[in-house]
Amino acid sequence: MLRKAEFRMPGTLLQGPGCLEDLGREVGKLGCKKALIVSDEVMKKVGYVQKVETLLKNAGVDYAVFTDVPGEPKDTYVEAGLEAYRTEKCDFLVAIGGGSPIDTAKAIGVLHTNGGKITDYMGAEKVKKPTPPLVAIPTTAGTGSEVTRFTIITDTQNDVKMLINSSFIIPAVAIADPTLTLSAPPKTTAATGMDAFCHAVEAYVSKREQPTTDLLALEAIRLISQNLRRAWCNGEDLEARSNMMRAATLAGIAFNNSSVTLIHGMSRPIGAVFHVAHGVSNALLLPTWAEFTYIAKPEKFAKVAEVMGENIEGLSVLDAAWEAVEAIKRLCEDVEIPSIKDMGIAKEDYERALPKMARDAIASGSPANNPRSATEEQIIELYRKAY
Repeated sequence: MLRKAEFRMPGTLLQGPGCLEDLGREVGKLGCKKALIVSDEVMKKVGYVQKVETLLKNAGVDYAVFTDVPGEPKDTYVEAGLEAYRTEKCDFLVAIGGGSPIDTAKAIGVLHTNGGKITDYMGAEKVKKPTPPLVAIPTTAGTGSEVTRFTIITDTQNDVKMLINSSFIIPAVAIADPTLTLSAPPKTTAATGMDAFCHAVEAYVSKREQPTTDLLALEAIRLISQNLRRAWCNGEDLEARSNMMRAATLAGIAFNNSSVTLIHGMSRPIGAVFHVAHGVSNALLLPTWAEFTYIAKPEKFAKVAEVMGENIEGLSVLDAAWEAVEAIKRLCEDVEIPSIKDMGIAKEDYERALPKMARDAIASGSPANNPRSATEEQIIELYRKAY
């Protein structure tokens, strides 16, 4: 059913091998003077930070470098980045790396123009002033942060991954160059690829779905189903890498406009409490979520099965929907997604954390978009099943 809906994405999206070379041209259009390059030491080590520096220098744009984002983004990294931004008198941001540098850069921008602490902005549309322009350059095919209105920052004092949602933090420019993903190791490729799959399938079945996001989500599911195994097996497969980058971007645009659901609501507390990377924590929960949810929207899950290449001819809608659940399980197994137990999380510690994690999951708001409602008690049981 077509209903009132909002659709937002970056003002400029560059895609395809070599598109990073156009960074200087796009920065010139922004009319800014000095960038803070936000990244991490890994990106510096592989030479990607230096590549951005060279492109900015060739375009006559000044810059400073902040690479103190060693892991999942935290409020402390944001505060340090803000100090660097102001000390260096920067007027825009360039983030290169996975979701962590991009999310950190978004949060730096929020604090620069809105003030206060990043914990003040947990939730939806609490950011009241536009942030400085952000050029987002992903080096993994997964988070979609380069095209979204979301940033996820850990409140280190309360062990909570805060979801901050504002149209003001959508990057001005997204540059999705798949050649930057060639260096990603198999485990990272699997985790980020399954993160993108979660974005796509959640956007597709979300209560806030819309016709445009459905088209994007289904194409992302198709591309991931056909290319993730290839990219995982052979990181130098540029065709597979290109298709995965395109899928991650499409999935990002889809969930940016129809939102995620129960998977993301449950995964953030796992990441906050047990310090599990975001993509991994989503992938850990995906099969359990699919088993729980497919019955609520069987027609859509049946379509997921078809797009994933399953033969559903002659099956009832419900049986066809179950084929999607099985196909999702196989995809996770094929790229060796571990269980929560396999992550080395002790069962007694996990059990002790379940009530808090369930409460935090519900408080994040994402579970409200799930087509099958889940109580706090049901979420606890789903956590147990996923262990």
